[in-house]
Amino acid sequence: MRVVVVGGGIVGLATARLVARSRPDAEVVVLEREAQLAMHQTARNSGVVHAGVYYEPGSLKARLCRRGMELLEAFCAARGVRYEACGKVVVALDAGELERLERLEERARANGVPGLRRLDASGLRELEPHAAGIAALHSPRTAITDFRAVALALADELREHGGVVRTGAEVVRVRAGAVELADGSELRADRIVVCAGLHADRLARRSGEPAAPRIVPFRGEYWALAPEHGALVRGLIYPVPDPALPFLGVHLTRTLDGSVLIGPNAVLALAREGYRRGTVRGRDVAELVAYPGTWRVLHRHWRSGAVELRRSLSKAAFVADARRYVPALEAADVVRAPAGVRAQAVDRGGALVDDFRIGGDRCVAWIRNAPSPAATSSLAIAEEIVSRLGLG
Repeated sequence: MRVVVVGGGIVGLATARLVARSRPDAEVVVLEREAQLAMHQTARNSGVVHAGVYYEPGSLKARLCRRGMELLEAFCAARGVRYEACGKVVVALDAGELERLERLEERARANGVPGLRRLDASGLRELEPHAAGIAALHSPRTAITDFRAVALALADELREHGGVVRTGAEVVRVRAGAVELADGSELRADRIVVCAGLHADRLARRSGEPAAPRIVPFRGEYWALAPEHGALVRGLIYPVPDPALPFLGVHLTRTLDGSVLIGPNAVLALAREGYRRGTVRGRDVAELVAYPGTWRVLHRHWRSGAVELRRSLSKAAFVADARRYVPALEAADVVRAPAGVRAQAVDRGGALVDDFRIGGDRCVAWIRNAPSPAATSSLAIAEEIVSRLGLG
């Protein structure tokens, strides 16, 4: 039996590694279009291992995030990948946010978030002395890691079990029993898993799958605290989510190297790999313009979009938003950090697809939407795919 995994990000590699471990009779091949593995969403994120606070109870995100965190922690311990449970506080700034904080606490408890506790202002200050806020939720098991290091460790284990990784191998079409590559060759397969990230919809359309949802790329921009100001944040400081807004909003995240990221915002990217503001690709723009879902999501969220754009164009505005949570923060304290691009699936009606979307049949599995917390959930997503394909 041959199992082909299209896409060498963390989800694809986790799936390939699990197949190789559980089916020693299988030949497992990963095909990655880039020259290196895990260079996009896996490598360009804040490194947070989520504990399941935010997600709708019963959703794939809720179930697979909780399971994924446990699996990831064990994997990192076994493979020597750094993993630090620094904890997270979700902060209510004023009385107007308390009701939303209570609803979030109910959701988090329904999801079984371990160690969750409610804090008053003094309790918050014990954990984060420089944070503002009148109440908070504390998730002590929320952690940080280096997801690209995790992905490379997954690839190493895959190879140890006889799996093969081919980089520079772009797949242009998938059909039952085979994948077609850009060089004109074909690779036969008994099972195929497609984890194509930013290009998931394009490959699906070329393969005769439904056109929607489409990927609408959003660039997430970050600033970082200069090293001498790193003591302002001990762990992770997050806002209470507003259900009327499409994305979570700016937060502060300690990383493994001791620096602190501020962000991300979320602005429409004019290229699928548009990590720089000035990067524009004609094909990507043409597809955005032609897709009704793009215009509908922009119309629906134009006010929040304007706020995000202002933050993108103004360092002062970006820092002012973060200063609501850490009042001592000053614009002079931060420096520009690398950006990422979120592969956000959007349906034709303009709704952002919130949950993971895994489709296909017993021969081909299609991952059509895998935003955060997909990296946290990657090992559990792999279990889900392997089960659906009958490979467990």
